[in-house]
Amino acid sequence: MTTFQTSSSNSEIEALVASNLEFVRGRIADCGRDVDSVAIVAVTKTFDAYAIKAAAACGIHTVGENYVNELVAKRQELQEMALAWQFLGHIQTNKISKILKHADVVAGVSRVVELESFAQREATNSLYLQVDFTDSAGRNGATVEQIPELAAVARSLALRVDGLMTVAPVDPLEARKAFGSLVDLADRLQLPVRSMGMSGDFEEACRMGATEIRLGQALFGARNP
Repeated sequence: MTTFQTSSSNSEIEALVASNLEFVRGRIADCGRDVDSVAIVAVTKTFDAYAIKAAAACGIHTVGENYVNELVAKRQELQEMALAWQFLGHIQTNKISKILKHADVVAGVSRVVELESFAQREATNSLYLQVDFTDSAGRNGATVEQIPELAAVARSLALRVDGLMTVAPVDPLEARKAFGSLVDLADRLQLPVRSMGMSGDFEEACRMGATEIRLGQALFGARNP
């Protein structure tokens, strides 16, 4: 994997992203998966708009942002491009209107109050429910036991839930268990999207059945401070 620097030219950045993407796709294939069966979300927090342009030039047209301000600014700057935008961060009540306006997919949904707020605003966005397998205080996500209730509430409110997502535990064995549990839960709830796996664990996620992986450093290298 190669990393671009802030001093790199646009052509250099595009070439480096293309090289990194080729590497990623090779690893997906090594996991026994058809590379076209695993969608890639380019997570571009702290990277500027040209990183997104470089990813799009390489065939990645879904962008994930963790911060509302970055989501709004980059979507406005790149409004002429045919991109799909995901919001991946913690959902703050006072920013829900902005999130719904600028994100096509709202991932990380984990509370009934969020669903109620979406319904009040007649949201039509695609939603992913976030599952937390760590039991860590302050970690975003609902427990496995809470997810079916959240899905039922969402459906009762006529909201569109398309999948589940998770940030897996760091331990590889625990991550594998988490990925398997998420796939089983998505199957039970008949949700097609399994958004799991990031730059450090996307291979295991692919082996376990991910339909979508979220990559930042694997595509762009070390993040800008």
